[in-house]
Amino acid sequence: MTALAIIGGTGALDLFPVVEERTVETSWGEPSAAVARVALERAEAWFLARHGRPHRIAPHRINYRANIDALKRLGVKHVIALNAVGGVDPSLEPGCLVVPDQLVDYTWGRAHTFSDDDESPLVHVEFAQPFEGRVRKALLEAGESASVPVQNGGCMAVTQGPRLETAAEVARLARDGCSVVGMTGMPETALARESGLDYASLCVVANAAAGLEQEPITLEEIKRVLSAAMADVRRLLDCLAV
Repeated sequence: MTALAIIGGTGALDLFPVVEERTVETSWGEPSAAVARVALERAEAWFLARHGRPHRIAPHRINYRANIDALKRLGVKHVIALNAVGGVDPSLEPGCLVVPDQLVDYTWGRAHTFSDDDESPLVHVEFAQPFEGRVRKALLEAGESASVPVQNGGCMAVTQGPRLETAAEVARLARDGCSVVGMTGMPETALARESGLDYASLCVVANAAAGLEQEPITLEEIKRVLSAAMADVRRLLDCLAV
């Protein structure tokens, strides 16, 4: 049984060769895409394209509950989320990798729990350390094995999207103690915790967040940075041992 899953976002659609694909029915509707079984150097993993294949689903429209439920139905125990983020901390340059240990949720209106009707049990999960677990430690160890620099720790801000943030919003995130900012970390992280899945994020800094550079952020530059960084992501994941 394949117990590891990777949920990939921007820049990760073609990172892995596909061995097989599974269409999974869930109690919460359709997942973003068919779940693909892919081969890593040391293991196999299920891969789910968070934004669909092709990339088309906006962050606030992703069916996070269906995605997490689909992975659990496949027997997944450990989840690695690949997240493209902006660097709020000026020391985090485009292309660097971060394994965060905290998050702040700025989203709204998203279906953020499985405890959402009279048929589902009410669950109050402990969430003080949202990313703490075996798979997070394994990511850091894989970075060392692959000689890929990885920042250990940091706070991920999760904003609504799909637009990027204003300079004033980024200044607020910095005051709140956030290191990076993305759009898909929540409710995905919390739903994984509700489902009993060991979940960690590997963030790829795609750009300096708004207001930290003189030039405006362009999608072309973000894609260029992510494309180059994905080689390091693949090297790291090939050394993963969970």
